[in-house]
Amino acid sequence: MVKAASQPRDRTMPECVLVVEDDTVLALSMEQTLIEAGVKSVYSCASTEEAVNHLREKRPDAVIIDIHLADADDGYVIAEIVSLLSPRSPRIVFSTGSPKEIPASVAKLGKILEKPYQPEELLAAIEGKPKGILKRLISSSN
Repeated sequence: MVKAASQPRDRTMPECVLVVEDDTVLALSMEQTLIEAGVKSVYSCASTEEAVNHLREKRPDAVIIDIHLADADDGYVIAEIVSLLSPRSPRIVFSTGSPKEIPASVAKLGKILEKPYQPEELLAAIEGKPKGILKRLISSSN
């Protein structure tokens, strides 16, 4: 797990993100991008089993899932588990080099981020727009 140094964080970023990615270099790059953008905690998992075990213990605000993990040909199982979390499901982002291969029934669970992508695209995919009273509070404090 990587934690951010004490710095002001963008209120639209999730507080805790789970990255499920078996490419270590890409996972580290994603962690760095997220932390620099103000995400408070980033956890990384390299396998389906590790991700499922993590989800049993922690409830992230967003999950970025590599569709083609080395230990199981897809990240769909993780997405289905994440979508069933109650009372609130985390935002789901699918990371893939082959977005057209994602079945429509799975694609509706979250956003699709096509590899290779820029840090700004990663942040836009997990960013949540404040709504209602939260939006008014944030607007009035600026």
